Amino acid sequence: MPERSGPGFRRRVGPPSRRARVLLLTLGVLAVLFLLFVMFAGFWTDWLWFRSVHYSSVFTTQLWTKIGLFAVFGLLMAVIVGFNVWLAHRLRPPLSAMSVEQQSLDRYRSGLAPFKRWALLGVSLVIGLVAGAAASGQWRTWLLWTNGTSFGEKDAQFGKDVSFYAFDLPFYEFVLGFAFSAVIVSLLTSALVHYLYGGLRLQGPGRRASTGAQGHLAVLLGVFVLLKAVAYWLDRYALAVKTGSYKGVTGWTGLRYVDANAFLPAKTILFFVAVICAVLFFLTPVRRTWAPALIGLGLMVLSAVLIGGVYPAIVQQFQVKPNEQAKETPYIQKNIDATRQAYGIADSQVTQYEPGNATNADALKPDAQTISDIRLLDPNVVGPTFQQNEALRKYYAFPKSLDVDRYGDQDTVLGVRELDLNGIQRNWINDHFNYTHGYGVIAAKGNQVDGNGNPVYTESALPTKGAFGDYQQRIYYGEKTTTYSIVGGGYQDIDYTAENGTPVHFSYDGEGGVGLGNPLTRAAYAVKFAEPQILYSSAIRDGAKIIYDRTPKERVEKVAPWLSIDADPYPVVEDGRVVWVLDGYTTSDGYPFSSKTTLGDVTKDSLTNQRGELLTAANQVNYIRNSVKATVDAYTGEVTLYQWDEADPVLKTWMKAFPGTVKAKADIPKALAPHLRYPQDMFKVQRDLLAEYHMTDAGGFFNGTDIWQVPTDPTTNSNEVQPPYYLTVRMPDAQAASFSLTTTFSPQGRDNLAAFMSVSADPGPDYGKIRIAKIPTGSGALGPKQVQAKFNSDPLVANQLTLLKTGTDSDIEYGNLLTLPVGGGLLNVEPVYLIGRSAKVPVLKKVLATYGNENAVVAVEDNLEKALAKVLGGAVTGAPVTPTAPGTTPTTPTTPTAPTPGATLTPELQKAIGDVLKAQTDADAAAKAGDWVALGQAQKAQSEAAKELAAAQQKAGAPAPTPTVSASASAGASTAPSAGPTGGP
Repeated sequence: MPERSGPGFRRRVGPPSRRARVLLLTLGVLAVLFLLFVMFAGFWTDWLWFRSVHYSSVFTTQLWTKIGLFAVFGLLMAVIVGFNVWLAHRLRPPLSAMSVEQQSLDRYRSGLAPFKRWALLGVSLVIGLVAGAAASGQWRTWLLWTNGTSFGEKDAQFGKDVSFYAFDLPFYEFVLGFAFSAVIVSLLTSALVHYLYGGLRLQGPGRRASTGAQGHLAVLLGVFVLLKAVAYWLDRYALAVKTGSYKGVTGWTGLRYVDANAFLPAKTILFFVAVICAVLFFLTPVRRTWAPALIGLGLMVLSAVLIGGVYPAIVQQFQVKPNEQAKETPYIQKNIDATRQAYGIADSQVTQYEPGNATNADALKPDAQTISDIRLLDPNVVGPTFQQNEALRKYYAFPKSLDVDRYGDQDTVLGVRELDLNGIQRNWINDHFNYTHGYGVIAAKGNQVDGNGNPVYTESALPTKGAFGDYQQRIYYGEKTTTYSIVGGGYQDIDYTAENGTPVHFSYDGEGGVGLGNPLTRAAYAVKFAEPQILYSSAIRDGAKIIYDRTPKERVEKVAPWLSIDADPYPVVEDGRVVWVLDGYTTSDGYPFSSKTTLGDVTKDSLTNQRGELLTAANQVNYIRNSVKATVDAYTGEVTLYQWDEADPVLKTWMKAFPGTVKAKADIPKALAPHLRYPQDMFKVQRDLLAEYHMTDAGGFFNGTDIWQVPTDPTTNSNEVQPPYYLTVRMPDAQAASFSLTTTFSPQGRDNLAAFMSVSADPGPDYGKIRIAKIPTGSGALGPKQVQAKFNSDPLVANQLTLLKTGTDSDIEYGNLLTLPVGGGLLNVEPVYLIGRSAKVPVLKKVLATYGNENAVVAVEDNLEKALAKVLGGAVTGAPVTPTAPGTTPTTPTTPTAPTPGATLTPELQKAIGDVLKAQTDADAAAKAGDWVALGQAQKAQSEAAKELAAAQQKAGAPAPTPTVSASASAGASTAPSAGPTGGP
């Protein structure tokens, strides 16, 4: 029979063939299996990573906590909602009223009848899954509540331990919110079932609700109102951590007069009103009338408006405003005390410092260490110089901002030579197998440059040589290392390229990474990195490992998800290895009366974009401690957490939640300890608070007459605040100079100097001690912006800088503007760099300096010594004051006398005598030349040689020599030793 066709013919479409059905089913099954494997791959690779870094307990604790919360709260929500839906169906009336409304609902009832059980299970399951997923996100809240540690401090209003607000109250609020959700969902679903089965009617004669529906819904409403009563009771305590805006403080936290005398009693009254209202709802099934309950609900709402809204407004208007200072002062004082305690600024020491305009040699003696260690090499400028001089291969790069550390008594600028894949021919093998690591740490003296204005390197070349000696130089984990690499298994990656162009190869043998010997593991990583070649590439040999998550910050954040990590890791060379050091912060937003601050806002400065990251940008906190020092090994990727703040209750709580993950402070290696420092982000948070909270008197705070601000950085066009600087400095009230983190303040809305602040960054007895030198109003002290304007407007400076640029096709860039309290006044120093427009390599060419107020002399010289001689006058001529080595007691240089007759003049003794005499000669020459740096080095050599001489004489049986003090050494002896070495940019 011929096939029919034509305009009116429509081909009959039948069900798909068996073959098509099988194909579709197969594709569907494969798609589901692939999705399941993707989910498995994420879980499996995470587990392998945590196991490789030996923090598997962190993974399992998080996992089981999330599973437990998901299961418990999800099941609880499903049971509550399911029970109420079942009860609503059970309480349905036996016969539905004959009405149009009910007739239209019959179709839905009859259609649902065969699937009632499945519908009940399905609705309960979906709601339970949603609730469980939400609850699993509260794993931090749960762990803090179950492991909470007492603060040992009580709030000023209710007398409860701070731990109640930090650990308990958030969990109670979460449970209360969950209970509200369960009741509301149960109420809505129950009302829907009652309506579907005739228990509730919108049309027709007679009662709108059946007895069963009325009783059921009344009980649910009663539970809701009872929960509201609990909320009113908890709200009383929440007033202590309530945040608002007051006196210019946007994060003001805690009760004020109206809270304590209006809102607090109102919450208490509303609690009892809500309890009574709930009882009326519970009596509704018995009395079979809604009237009492609805009247009670109306009264509760009216009370909430009048007692909770109108009454506090009346108190504010007629009691507080007429005498606001007297009313608010006690509560302002509570806020001041709590805020200073919560941010670790309660012990900050404020002293008056009226800077002079002139100084002399005697006044400069205590500040010799400060002057000697003035940093000329700006780590935020000379990164390109390191790149030009020491990258040496196009596939290496240095960060834009370098770091500063102290090795011995020398401020040292450091840069890690990291891998830069943009400098190679890009393909999968090169990116992930051949080029896998950087090489070495480059170091230069912070207070010196050579004759051409370039850094004086103490560690350089490839492989590096110099002050650090022999150490593992390969950098497999670093700040710029953001891609994965496959290493080991005998594969020879490119270590570096020798001078003759020949590649030097290396096979990774470190402990870091996840083994790829299992085909399932390779498949999981192929999915994770969307790279199928991981599954079948022959370049992956037996024993190969994959290393990823390689930046120090992300590694520490992953193993310690309860910490906020400082945005600026810094490298330390110690015990033959390179480790990255990071500072970890424990925070809370539940410290009563302590004002809140947004970490991302207060830690931002003019260098933020250059350094790349912020500290936990959006988090609002009102308690912070630098509680953990973390290290990441640059070769193995090993992460180690050390307890730093042994008194922090938040850290103790997390250590109970994750036992064994944080080592004791006593376990910090001795070689590492001198390089630990006070962290920048912590200091930025504290200085932001101290701009207002340096005022400890509530009356002065209320009037706001002494508010400070951090000045904007005058050396950039970013309009961001000036960053803090690590400097060796002696504060006016201190006996000795120490390595410190420093900043300046200006009065709010003005540019002059209001205060100079420092915190001791050395890990010693004074670590973390905040000192503020407050400048009296009218002193004429210049703020950073005014100092920069003074430099820019000086004709000699303008002429010298113009001459520098003339004919060189170069631009001028200002380095860090350093303000230092020296000799009873304020010294400002700023290096000036010449940057070629094509090469973009900064070279230090001039040093700007001024001492005193707006009438002070400005110096623009080729080096620091000349600049200081000009601005300090005769104070630095003749025999300048220089310090002893940091961490040592100043000693008077000696000239050895002849040994006692009969004493054995051993070779060691002869050498020691020669060293002492040479050091004495060098010191005399440096003093005559006015060379501060050379004199300091010579005096250090004298001190060491004297010790060697004493040891040699004791060994030889000779008595100790009688010291003969040289004139220049006596004039130059310092009375202000600095603290021990430490690190920091």
